[in-house]
Amino acid sequence: MTMKQETLAMYERLKARLDRVVPDFELRLKAELAVEIEQLKRERNAVILGHNYMEPALYHSICDFTGDSLELSRRAAETDKDVIIFCGVKFMAETAKILSPNKTVLLPAQRAGCSLAAGITADDVRQLKRQFPGVPVVTYVNTYADVKAETDVCCTSGNAAEVVRALNSDAILFLPDEYLGRNVAHETGRAFHLATPGLTPAQLQRPCLIGWKARCEVHERFTVEDVTRAREHFPDVCVLAHPECPPEVIAQVDFAGSTMAMVRKVKESKAARFLLLTECSMGDNIIAENPDKEMVRMCSLRCPHMNEITMQDTLEALRQMRYVIEVPEDIRQRAHAAVARMIAIRGGTTGYAQK
Repeated sequence: MTMKQETLAMYERLKARLDRVVPDFELRLKAELAVEIEQLKRERNAVILGHNYMEPALYHSICDFTGDSLELSRRAAETDKDVIIFCGVKFMAETAKILSPNKTVLLPAQRAGCSLAAGITADDVRQLKRQFPGVPVVTYVNTYADVKAETDVCCTSGNAAEVVRALNSDAILFLPDEYLGRNVAHETGRAFHLATPGLTPAQLQRPCLIGWKARCEVHERFTVEDVTRAREHFPDVCVLAHPECPPEVIAQVDFAGSTMAMVRKVKESKAARFLLLTECSMGDNIIAENPDKEMVRMCSLRCPHMNEITMQDTLEALRQMRYVIEVPEDIRQRAHAAVARMIAIRGGTTGYAQK
């Protein structure tokens, strides 16, 4: 097949999937880029991972696996590919490197960070361990490698409550997302304390989670009014939210779960109309895969860090083998141990889809 034929075939594939969500001129441009990327991917023996928050044309064209960040890294580690391109943000690419130390891991955009991951440092965790000696540390996978290295066990948004229950401890440091911590505390019947310099172990209302004041800059902006307004206009709407949203929002929605849990919910639900309280590109990606469902267009929150990842940058990453992710081996080994402990609890499954 010639390059022109491949491009036409890619365009027709994207058109069939994304006609409702992406303009035609963009599909034609992205089809050309996708074919170039696919060719380079073969030459480099590379695998491309696409997080659920990627823009639709990228998500539905060049990705070998799509889904939640941890499971993507696990799937890439199982392949025979030499290069991993992670279309996500830096902490996700670091996790891929933690699980695949002998593979080259590339991040397409140098500035693809994360407000939540940047909200806590390894020094912060060490200080908390001194403040609360002997208290086990559970760290969300949405953190950088050096933070994971200071952790007893990692968790995902989908298995956080299960990890907390498995530790069988009346006090747990749960880091760093404050709202996820509050929601998990409620789910597991625990008190929640924000870590402050003056808080002592004796002051803890046990059983409890001790949390940290860091939040996702997207999910923290959703409000109860968003849910109320949606239901006023669309009484039959099914509202889904990510557990990084504020607890008062979670209390009002029909379903709360990880990104892959929300994907499954939409697919399996008999409801016809949905509102997703999460990063907005995900709604477009879900609708493309569920043409019989309707997504309420009340969301306008795009993660600025995920938005850094483009198809052009992905192409350049492959061309130049640029933005290589490195994790010092001592940190990698300790971070890997924290991830492995989580996997031992329940396989750490968050779900993935092979394209």
